[in-house]
Amino acid sequence: MSVLSTVAALTASRTGRAEPLTTVRHQHLDEKPFVLVPLTLAGEACAPLAALAGTDPGHPILLTVRQPRNRAERFRFAERLAALLLAHIDGCRTETEPYTVGRGKEKEERLRFQRAPQLLVPNGESIAYVRLLGRLTRLRATAGPYAVDPSVPALGKWLTWYAELAEFPNSGVLLAMTRMLAAHWATGQSPSEDSHLASLLAWIDPPEGSDGAQAARQAEDPSVWPPAGPSTDPVFDRTLHELMTRYDETSDERGRQAVGRQIDRELHGQMLPTWRLMWRGVELLRELPEGSHVPGRWALDRRWFSEYAEYLDADARPQARRDQAVRAARRLARLEDAVARYEAERAYDDPLVMAEYELTGEAFTGTVTARDENRFVSGDRPGSQVWRPTITLRTSTDTRVGPAVGTEVKSPARPGQGARILEIRREEDGGHTVVLQLKGGFANKRKPPAPAGTLAEAGEELTYTTLNPTAMPSALPDEEHTPWTHGGPPQPYEPTNEDAEETWE
Repeated sequence: MSVLSTVAALTASRTGRAEPLTTVRHQHLDEKPFVLVPLTLAGEACAPLAALAGTDPGHPILLTVRQPRNRAERFRFAERLAALLLAHIDGCRTETEPYTVGRGKEKEERLRFQRAPQLLVPNGESIAYVRLLGRLTRLRATAGPYAVDPSVPALGKWLTWYAELAEFPNSGVLLAMTRMLAAHWATGQSPSEDSHLASLLAWIDPPEGSDGAQAARQAEDPSVWPPAGPSTDPVFDRTLHELMTRYDETSDERGRQAVGRQIDRELHGQMLPTWRLMWRGVELLRELPEGSHVPGRWALDRRWFSEYAEYLDADARPQARRDQAVRAARRLARLEDAVARYEAERAYDDPLVMAEYELTGEAFTGTVTARDENRFVSGDRPGSQVWRPTITLRTSTDTRVGPAVGTEVKSPARPGQGARILEIRREEDGGHTVVLQLKGGFANKRKPPAPAGTLAEAGEELTYTTLNPTAMPSALPDEEHTPWTHGGPPQPYEPTNEDAEETWE
């Protein structure tokens, strides 16, 4: 935990109510997200037991498997889930908008969908469930002795796409509610306890006349608030085992169906509280204003969605079991770039997040005391002069200036204007005077006077940081240029008979 989040957690434990960690919402929330609350059979990693799914808060769709050890019933569950999720995905593939990629002569105009299919699940364990369910369905054959309905491998490919993007913090197509809430509020309980959706929401939104700690203790009662899945409560498991045993042993079809309906009711009752908590979490998050970089990240999600939909329409091959060398290296580099860019964008959007970097010395805030608008310095060519105005900032006595002289910094107030620290002087009262040389951000003007608003005025308070949300991503070779030391260019992945025969466990 960071310093500020630790202080917020201590404050929450004292006041009995969650403390905000942000001033804005850093994730996109679709108007009609697809919510999935899954349950699995106890003792098995991905044996589907039941799910509540859909986009209507008041009318969840119940999917159950009355005998999860039966292979045919498992795949019928996958078919029913595919019918719901694939219809939601197709509903996002209607209206498109143009966008541009590349620069200069390589500039190209493409189309992307105006929506992307957002999937919300209760917790991180549910994301792991989506990943495993995708693996166990995307490689299935639609012909031969182990044939399944074509919707099953299609579901698996999309679930794998969701799970892969869930690793990127700047993506919002698959999100866990507990992670989103914990990123925006600090509670008085431990991070592991924050993975319990009911107790986490109890701290953020306690009932009338109660505080967070008291409400969280009540929320830990599994008879009132069952686990948010995919694991089930051990007490409920005993009840479920008895019902499933009766279901298997009943020979009369009418009696068997009656027991089956009882199983459905019990499973529905286990998931319905979590379903309601999911939508309450959505309401709370929607009350926060959206960060300014969120639409750009969602546009990137829509681009990825459009490109993957186009790939499936043209090729339809499933994702390979393992990444080849260059693809794995490119993926790792993309992850590292995405983490750095996402953290920088959060700081630029949110003063509470930026405060963390001020404590670590990666940012500082000061008041403009002077500026030199008519300053020129020698250019790269002999005898040339370039316009480089300066501003002088005065920091408070309790501010730490971490960046050294010569460091490139930027201000969230003027992200298109670069700056370089020329001088740092420590004053007698403990504060600092910082002189910054500015470059760019003057509406393409190359000599004074600066256009109004592009050069900071005296008395203006500014924050500067080494964080740069527009840093160029790492450059790595294409897959066809894989060196011989790493196996050479990889062959396109083709599913095998062994893939189709994989045991679903």
